Amino acid sequence: MAFEAIVKKQIVKLKEPSLKCVDLVVSELATVIKKCAEKLSSYPRLREETERIVTTYIREREGRTKDQILLLIDIEQSYINTNHEDFIGFANAQQRSTQLNKKRAIPNQVIRKGWLTINNISLMKGGSKEYWFVLTAESLSWYKDEEEKEKKYMLPLDNLKIRDVEKGFMSNKHVFAIFNTEQRNVYKDLRQIELACESQEEVDSWKASFLRAGVYPEKDQAENEEGGVQENTFSMDPQLERQVETIRNLVDSYVAIINKSIRDLMPKTIMHLMINNTKAFIHHELLAYLYSSADQTSLMEESAEQAQRRDDMLRMYHALKEALNIIGDISTSTVSTPVPPPVDDTWLQSTSNHSPIPQRRPVSSVHPPGRPPAVRGPTPGPPLMPVPVGPAASFSAPPIPSRPIPQSVFANNDPFMAPPQIPSRPARIPPGIPPGVPSRRPPAAPSRPTIIRPSEPSLLD
Repeated sequence: MAFEAIVKKQIVKLKEPSLKCVDLVVSELATVIKKCAEKLSSYPRLREETERIVTTYIREREGRTKDQILLLIDIEQSYINTNHEDFIGFANAQQRSTQLNKKRAIPNQVIRKGWLTINNISLMKGGSKEYWFVLTAESLSWYKDEEEKEKKYMLPLDNLKIRDVEKGFMSNKHVFAIFNTEQRNVYKDLRQIELACESQEEVDSWKASFLRAGVYPEKDQAENEEGGVQENTFSMDPQLERQVETIRNLVDSYVAIINKSIRDLMPKTIMHLMINNTKAFIHHELLAYLYSSADQTSLMEESAEQAQRRDDMLRMYHALKEALNIIGDISTSTVSTPVPPPVDDTWLQSTSNHSPIPQRRPVSSVHPPGRPPAVRGPTPGPPLMPVPVGPAASFSAPPIPSRPIPQSVFANNDPFMAPPQIPSRPARIPPGIPPGVPSRRPPAAPSRPTIIRPSEPSLLD
């Protein structure tokens, strides 16, 4: 009965965190809905109506989910299944309590640590001061701070007991005292040490820790006087302590099973009854609710910001389109183009190879003698010879001798060499043919000096 009573109280404590978990999920869903509705910011009325419908549905599912979770906890509380495969069982709980008692017998095992105030030190010796207390299986020690480097005192637990002390008139702290049953001083010249805590729950917790260390409360004098019984009401014999430890092990084992089951069922219940149902509602029923809720024309009214944005975009579109037309009308002569490949002029070289090379008179280092100054009158020439008359006229006249030229000028003795006064000119392309275009005319024949044969009598003759 003690085991079931404690377990049911522990199961009831699971309701509050489970309902808080549902509240957290609902708040997260509301945040997600608001972020998703931002897609409809162009249509403010449609956005508001969508948020209202979905939020209302989530609140409805929230109530059903909470009812289902409370039902699960009530089901766990209705029957304590001690035949569960993970339950420790009575025999194993006794064995574990025995092992804990053996471990408790180990010296210097720390049972509790915490801050306490020594409340009954006189002002001449420093007054009340807070210390860091460490309770072990054999002693009670206190230090200056929680680093436990500077130890103030260590008090053995032999012959120590606990008694309640009424809190002072000016103090809000709750106090209990430790004293020696043999009327010895506990600390310096103090017969008892008054330890103060912030709350009564903390005092009870420290008393339970001292009880586990073997320091029991003082017997209630009033009950002893009324009942005449000399036994210690708050004292615990070893057998009762073992039974308490056994019940503690049983409760810890079964509560762990319940916690594991609730942790597994909580997210499944929330996903099924809230999130998945909300998703299905949005996919299948939201549109029908929107059609039936209000006038579709009013829902699809755009916001002023969206209309202004559309006008700005249209103006920008037409401006850019006109700019593209202007750019297309601009002449492309200013656009740089790559340089064309070089013209193949090998045919010019072949043509120049077939054309005659103009002959030039070699340059001589000796300059010809200058001409005499011109004299007015007939030009001197060769002497006139009489023209034969009669049969002698049939004979041709002798050739006219050429003017003597210095030998150095015509060193090569070329009879066909042009006179030095008339230099030869290279053949030129007619002006009608553009440069670089080959001419269809055959190449000109090489120029030769004209030789006058004296077939007829010359006027000079």
